Amino acid sequence: MFNKSNKKRDLTALGLAVIILILLNFLGSFVFHRFDLTSEKRYTLSDATKKILSELNDVVYVKVYLEGDFPAGFKRLRNETKEMLDEFRAYSNDNIEYQFINPSQSADKKEQNEIYKQLYDKGLQPTNLEVKEESGTSQQILFPGAIVSYKGREMPWQLLKTQMGQSSEGQLNNSIQALEYEFASCIRNLTTPIKPEIGFIEGHGELDTLSLNDIKNALGEFYLLKRVKINAQLNALSGLKAIIIAKPDTSFPEKDKFIIDQFVMNGGKVLWAIDPLYTSIDSLRKSGGTMALPFDLKLDDMFFKYGVRINPNMILDMQSSAIPVNKAFQGQQPRFELMPWMFSPLIMPTGSHPIVKNLDVIKIDFGSSIDTLEAKGITKTILLNTSKFSKTLNSPVRVDMRMVNLKPDENQFRDSYRPVAVLLEGEFESLFKNRIPPQIANDSAIGFKEKGVKTKMIVISDGDIIRNEVQYSSGKTYPLGYDIYTQQTYGNKNFILNCVNYLCDDSGLISVRARELTLRLLDKKKVKNERLKWQIFNTGLPLLLLFLFGAIHNFIRKRKYTK
Repeated sequence: MFNKSNKKRDLTALGLAVIILILLNFLGSFVFHRFDLTSEKRYTLSDATKKILSELNDVVYVKVYLEGDFPAGFKRLRNETKEMLDEFRAYSNDNIEYQFINPSQSADKKEQNEIYKQLYDKGLQPTNLEVKEESGTSQQILFPGAIVSYKGREMPWQLLKTQMGQSSEGQLNNSIQALEYEFASCIRNLTTPIKPEIGFIEGHGELDTLSLNDIKNALGEFYLLKRVKINAQLNALSGLKAIIIAKPDTSFPEKDKFIIDQFVMNGGKVLWAIDPLYTSIDSLRKSGGTMALPFDLKLDDMFFKYGVRINPNMILDMQSSAIPVNKAFQGQQPRFELMPWMFSPLIMPTGSHPIVKNLDVIKIDFGSSIDTLEAKGITKTILLNTSKFSKTLNSPVRVDMRMVNLKPDENQFRDSYRPVAVLLEGEFESLFKNRIPPQIANDSAIGFKEKGVKTKMIVISDGDIIRNEVQYSSGKTYPLGYDIYTQQTYGNKNFILNCVNYLCDDSGLISVRARELTLRLLDKKKVKNERLKWQIFNTGLPLLLLFLFGAIHNFIRKRKYTK
């Protein structure tokens, strides 16, 4: 009788459990939720990303070239990429498909090199990895990136983010932090039917097409680009999302300033890359020296009204790039050595703002400092500043190649952390408020606004930050940020791309770049010294607990059934 009642009770409990499981699964088919138990919510996608994924109406296919036998760090990047892709797929109604590929799988070297060339041509950057073997070391080529395809269009997605001076663990962590933003940006750019228009202003001596070739190619993936000559035409900037003013060298007429000002008042975005001093590179190369003199761009009043002042000075920084100098005596064979050139500061982005977060070192040439001024309703964010050991020289400034032979005195380099790039956000007040006659101010065809809608602009006190090197004899252009002397590529291109993306981003997606993931690294010294102790602890403790549980359980059963 006792066994029958127990059996009936157990069957009832089993039946109820099955019914509850079926009901939970049924209800779960109507309710979608994912639980992220990490402290920093590393697998929780932003609302902007979820919105992009929910609007997909076709499959996004991702080929990830991060498969094979490689060190633990790259395996971690691979696994984190897979988990992020799975998270994207969960919110996209299965419109994300992916495949991990080993580009070095073929044993045929010729076929391998052909695959490498195809990936490089598509925009993926290779990484040379040194592998230790019993016979010595060997080089392994990795392509830590992916090709993202959608409706016949495709874009490269670089997974590994390098940063000068950053440890390999830090670089991998930064790469993992950037996964959501980079992949969501790829999808957004591939799925946007109409690209926003951006205008490169000309007519005031701005940089020519060759000098802007690389940044225009990079921006062309996301925006429609055009060169615009304002020429006092009221509608010259109509339809543009943003404008870029790159290193002008002649004065801006008041009519052009009025049109730019009203473009800002109506919500237009501006990226200013301004040199306040003129430095003749030709004179410097021919005679070894030149004098840097102020430009009269007539933009000072405009910047003052918007909340900044670009100072007519020149920055020298002990943290700088280098130039080749002939160290041979007269009559001897030339012998060039790279020497520090303090007129080319290297700017290390240290801020947490999405524009500069995790960026590589940025190179400027003959830059100046910026001061921020009081401007009601305008928020100012310093994006870039000089190093601790920098100084400024007021114009006119003597630029002399012989300065490379002088050992700098640190005591003279105390004008530290001078701003060279500032973000301005808010409702700007027009430069022309109370300055124009009533017939113009009240003309409906002009539509003058003395107070603008909320917008943003970025002011950079160096025009060369956006300029790529050009070999004019052949028409060859170099990548933006590439130093032809040191053969180092700096982070200028990514900085300018981030600036424009931030200015033009209405979705808030770029804010994802500011998310922080905690880097939890093992203490290598402690691991080495205490390895045996923790191995015994991790293997012995579970066995001990299992033995204790079995002994206690057996004791309780004996005591229960003995009675």
